[in-house]
Amino acid sequence: MKKNFFSRKQLAVPYAVFLLLFVIIPLLVLIYFGFTDENGTVSFANFLSFFQSGKTIGTLLYSIVIALFTTIFCLLLAYPAAFILAKGKFKKNQAFIMLFVLPMWINFTLRITALKEILTLLEGNLAYHPFFNTILCMVYDFLPFMILPLYQALCKLDNNLIEAALDLGASEFQVFYKVVLPLSVPGIISGVTMVFLPSMTNYVVLDMVYNSTYIMGSLIGSYFSSYDWHNGSVISVILLLMICAVTLFSERFTKSEQEIEKGL
Repeated sequence: MKKNFFSRKQLAVPYAVFLLLFVIIPLLVLIYFGFTDENGTVSFANFLSFFQSGKTIGTLLYSIVIALFTTIFCLLLAYPAAFILAKGKFKKNQAFIMLFVLPMWINFTLRITALKEILTLLEGNLAYHPFFNTILCMVYDFLPFMILPLYQALCKLDNNLIEAALDLGASEFQVFYKVVLPLSVPGIISGVTMVFLPSMTNYVVLDMVYNSTYIMGSLIGSYFSSYDWHNGSVISVILLLMICAVTLFSERFTKSEQEIEKGL
């Protein structure tokens, strides 16, 4: 028998070094500056000041509103598109799928700049409404990230379940509400996670649309640019905890849905 030149442990060394240098060490640096004062003493003052400051709480709430509207509109637009791609007559035509993936290959700042130029050509106050422009650009940027998870989940949906429900007398709305929608929940959770969390911190779109700094990403950047590493780090840690909580919840929910599917 031929011996392998490299064992699994040896092959894992480059990944371990990468995680150490670019994940673990930066995370430890954030935790250190987030929970220490200027003298290097352990302190929770930065953490408490985040929840006591009207500026940070207002920025957090505004970021959540932006992310919430972006996620809702992405879901409303992506679900029909993903369903048509997965179950329609174009389901085997990869060219239509590439039409949704292709924008992801182009730098998003170029796409937002092009969309901004289109908005400036439109007439009426709606075209120059900051909130409308922000949501429109966000949805345009994150829509493919919602379509792909939904498409994968709907492709796994057994058509026999739909036919059986129709044969038993269920209406098309009942089939969608009681069969298609519950079985596509894992894709919905994945899409919401991929859209909601990044849109909370994507301050570049807001800066390009109407030069706003009222979002979490820009707030963090303003602290670090002013060399206030302690407040910038603690906000980063808080957002990381939120991301971990949402991820754990989504994984647990997805596992429960998969158990239900196995039972069926």
